[in-house]
Amino acid sequence: MAEKAYKLLAQQEYISNKKAKELIDKGVVTVNGQKLVVARGLMKESTVFKIKEIEQAKIIFQDDDILVVDKPAFLNAYEVADYFPHCILLNRLDKETSGVMMFAKNEEFRKKAIKEFAQNRVYKEYVAIVDGKFIEELEINQPILTIKGRTARSKVDSEKGKPAKTTIYPYQVEGNKSKVKIVIENGRTHQIRVHCQFAGYPIIGDMQYGKPVSQVSRMMLHSKVTRIFHYEFQAKEPREFYYFGF
Repeated sequence: MAEKAYKLLAQQEYISNKKAKELIDKGVVTVNGQKLVVARGLMKESTVFKIKEIEQAKIIFQDDDILVVDKPAFLNAYEVADYFPHCILLNRLDKETSGVMMFAKNEEFRKKAIKEFAQNRVYKEYVAIVDGKFIEELEINQPILTIKGRTARSKVDSEKGKPAKTTIYPYQVEGNKSKVKIVIENGRTHQIRVHCQFAGYPIIGDMQYGKPVSQVSRMMLHSKVTRIFHYEFQAKEPREFYYFGF
């Protein structure tokens, strides 16, 4: 007998169908080490599911003007923002991207910070694990067009796209995978993911633009360092990054 995945998960975990579907949509449910992607897909009743526990956002720093957190994977930016209702979100990270996320504590600081972002004066450094042997620094200066829908999708588009610059630096190679440092200007939707795919080095675990693998259930992209005004914030690399020997 076969049944829809979310219904089987609900039965096994004694949770509602709605809650089961939410967990699958978040990307935290795996079967035999592979992330379960389609909540309505048919599966055998004997299927065994595993649910990854979602960590809480950890506060890195705060003062009278700014609150900075280390965002875990599997929470979107607005879910993290719900934990800090009196703060104003300054930058967003994709759901499966972890790392530095900032909030303004007052409107005056928010306006000043937004101006810094708009003028590309905020330093944003990421670390990623990509498919392929990356051994030489690469600058990608390709405009990006984002198509909004139920889920956003972006692509390189030299005619309609907005300016986007990404620089990738080699860190380490292990087999046919590489750990890289990525520094971006601008900050278009899915910029790093699209530029890495464009360059031929898709991010491991990126189900939309990259290459899924059985060892991990998340996208291997982490916002490691951010500098704004006189501040510098760092978020330690998650333990998933060590699965590949890096």
